[in-house]
Amino acid sequence: MSVFTKVTSEQLSGWLSRYPLGTLVELKGIASGIENTNYFVTTTSGRYVLTLFERLSEAELPFYLNLMAHLAGHAIPCPAPIADCDRALLGHLNGKPATLVTCLPGRPVMAPAAHHCMLIGAALARLHAAGQSYGARQDNPRGPHWWQETAPRVIPFLDEPRQALLQSELDAQLAAPAMARREALPSGPVHADLFRDNALWEGADGQEKLGGIIDFYFAGVDALLFDVAVTVNDWCVLPDGGLDAARCAVLLDAYGRERSFTADERAAWPLMLRAAALRFWLSRLYDFYLPRPGELTHAHDPEHFRRVLEQRRAGVPALV
Repeated sequence: MSVFTKVTSEQLSGWLSRYPLGTLVELKGIASGIENTNYFVTTTSGRYVLTLFERLSEAELPFYLNLMAHLAGHAIPCPAPIADCDRALLGHLNGKPATLVTCLPGRPVMAPAAHHCMLIGAALARLHAAGQSYGARQDNPRGPHWWQETAPRVIPFLDEPRQALLQSELDAQLAAPAMARREALPSGPVHADLFRDNALWEGADGQEKLGGIIDFYFAGVDALLFDVAVTVNDWCVLPDGGLDAARCAVLLDAYGRERSFTADERAAWPLMLRAAALRFWLSRLYDFYLPRPGELTHAHDPEHFRRVLEQRRAGVPALV
């Protein structure tokens, strides 16, 4: 990401007067992510994360903020939104909707071992279980409807083989029987973006504990299996886009010990892995070819998820 909306210390100090958090000590931009403006905010009472929302509408935001509050209240290690003196979780800063959340401990691990995959699989299953009692509903914003809207915008930038791959996979996803049953699969709130950089770890190498799961701003209600596929496609990926069978088995086993997969989910698994790869190939194509101006721009390479998609189309291990 990037800092799309500039905030000065003076502006933030005035805004913080609405919160019982003391006075501002430090404001620092966060150069990660691609959707929102994020800052680390240190006050005399602690450290927080300030987010200014660049794309999400004010009407959409209560779903995300209340979901995080709900999950945090159910012992899921995720950021908890901070209420202001009027008990509001959402405010406005420099013309943008804005919120403060707790800053979780730890750092990302970008080369995960089996230990990390086991813990993230179990945590994702517990997140899904806790989300079942969350009453609000908002569809996955990057689901099949978004794919159909976005593909025509990026296809003109692609060469013929990539155009053919994208169109072929869209057709397969939208026409296949497994896709038609997507709404019948076990569903609920999903993180939908649980990549390695959205998990924080504490402790020494090889003995880390999960400090928290962050960045819920792609969350929505969808098939729980889609969330598992998104996670596997990042945590268990090899440099060529293939799957590391050992890490994949550990992650899925840890998840399954918390929530058993259904027969329909097992049948849908190969196509769901492809759906997860397609979603991120499309979003990276969009961000690469149709970027917004930003102060600290950072666009991920679309080719990574093209390779992932091609590997998933070639075949995947069965979900057992």
